[in-house]
Parts: sequence; structure tokens; C-alpha cells
Amino acid sequence: MWRWTAGGTAVALFVFGLFEYLNTLPVTNGELLFLRTRHPYLVGEAIAHILRGSLNRVVVAGLLAALLLAALWIIAASLGRIATVRGLLDYFRRDVASSLSTDNRPLPALLRLNFLRAAVAVAALVGFVGASIMAGFASPDAHPRPGVAFLLFLPLAALICWVWWALNWLLSLAGVFAVRDDEEAVGAITAAVAFCRERTGPVFAVSTWTGLAHLVAFVGATTVVSMPLGFAGVVPWRLVVAVMILVTVAYFALADWLYMARLAGYVCIAEMPQALLAPLPPAPLPVPPPIAAPPVRTTIDREEPILSDVPNPLSPHPVSG
Repeated sequence: MWRWTAGGTAVALFVFGLFEYLNTLPVTNGELLFLRTRHPYLVGEAIAHILRGSLNRVVVAGLLAALLLAALWIIAASLGRIATVRGLLDYFRRDVASSLSTDNRPLPALLRLNFLRAAVAVAALVGFVGASIMAGFASPDAHPRPGVAFLLFLPLAALICWVWWALNWLLSLAGVFAVRDDEEAVGAITAAVAFCRERTGPVFAVSTWTGLAHLVAFVGATTVVSMPLGFAGVVPWRLVVAVMILVTVAYFALADWLYMARLAGYVCIAEMPQALLAPLPPAPLPVPPPIAAPPVRTTIDREEPILSDVPNPLSPHPVSG
């Protein structure tokens, strides 16, 4: 619910701000004249001049809205993480005595962790701008080479995305230990790192399978959304927009379900004893039965010739000298 609340607030602010911005644009008679000519260059110049009218106020309003949305997301994400993790812990500890408290002691730590997540996102945006500037050095105005600039920007952007994803995932995982163990922000990050190091296999398995399911859902939703666009000239545009919105909402719901499934997997791994997660030792090979030694004889065999008192008889075939 907190994710839908933050997303709905962002969409409402964007739509409301867009319409308010369009209502404040001044249109002069000269700009109307340029628009009526339908010449591409004149129409473009008129639109650019119209949009430039209140652009400063739009930038200021956008920055203010972004700051307020970030604050709303930080608070809502912290409260939502407390509710979801405690619910999962109650589920996995239903057969044992639970010592979870009902107060909001983990709230300060979660606020700091989510603030770091927002800061990492802002740093990623700044990194994209820096990557574009660095790639622009390879394509100066005197000798433009857009292909080389794109090839330089692509690996930098991929590296920025990977670093942002890794840090955001680690900070998100640390929130579990902030609620579970009442850790501070630094202690929760340390516990998350130790958790990944000690139980790498199960964590990797949960992350991989939920990530693949999310990728399949994204590809399927993208394919389904693109299908109504092919009928845009045949069916009414309102129906096309309604279908696209419905599919998008269904995809967001499935993505939230997969997110909770991944979180439940992490909590289950954290609550499971280490002995149950360790791989089973190989079965021992069957030991062959020992071979019985011959019994030790403790009596004297009287029939043995070497022990007889009778001398050996002469051989019937004496040996000639």
C-alpha cells in the first residue's frame, strides 16, 4: 500500500503540474500567426518561445515537488518496511515464542537507510550527467563523432546502473535487520553484509529466481501493452489508453507481489538455522565385513608324523652311493 500511495501521489502531482503549466503559458498574436502557417520551422520556433515563458517556475516547482515526494517516500517506505517485516517474522515464528516489540524503535534507522537510498538515486542521476559530459569530449563541435560518444557513454551508464542497483539492494536488505534485530543504520548494513557472506547460496538463489520472474513479467507486460497501439487507428483512443493503463496496473501489482516474495525469502533464510542451510554430507561408503581370522589351535595334534615316537621305516628304494 505504501508503494501505491507514493506512486499515486507522484502521478497526481505530475498530471496536475502539467495542466497548470500549460494553463500559464502566454500565447501572443505573433506566435499564433506562426502556428497557423503550419511550417515546421516556424511552428517549432513558436512552440519553443511559448514553452520558454514560465520555464523557470516549472523548474523550481519540479525541484520542490521532487523533494517533497522524496520525503514522503522515505517516511512511507520506513513505516511499510516495519509492517511487512514484522508480519513475515510473526509468520515464520508462529510456532515459537516471539519477542517482537510493537513500538517504532527501528523507525530512525529505517529513515536513515531510506535517506541513503534516495541519496544513491540522486547520485546516479548526477553520474549520468557526468557520463554524458565525459562522452561529449570525444565528439567536439569541430569534429563531431556521435558514434564514438555513444560507445563511451554506454559502458559508463551500465556501470552507474550496476553500482546504483547493488547499493540500493544492500540498503534495502539492511532494513530487514533494522527491524529484526533493532540495529542502527550502520549495524544493519554490517549485518546485511555478513548475512550475504555467510549464506551466499540461498540469497543468490532467491534473488535470481525472483529476478527472472520479474524480467518475464516485464517482457510480457511490454508485449501486451504494445499490442493495443496497433489498433489505435481502428478502435477509439480512449479504449486503447484504458487497456494500456489496466495492463500497467496489473504489471505493477505482480511486481509488488514478486518483491514481497523476495523479501519473504530473505526473512526465511535469516530465521532458518545454519545447520539446515548447510549442504548434506555425502553418504558414507558401505564398509565390507571383516574377514574372520583362522582360529588359534591350543592343542597338540597327536597324529602329526613329526611328533611320532616310531622311526621312519626304511625306504623300499634305497639310494645308491
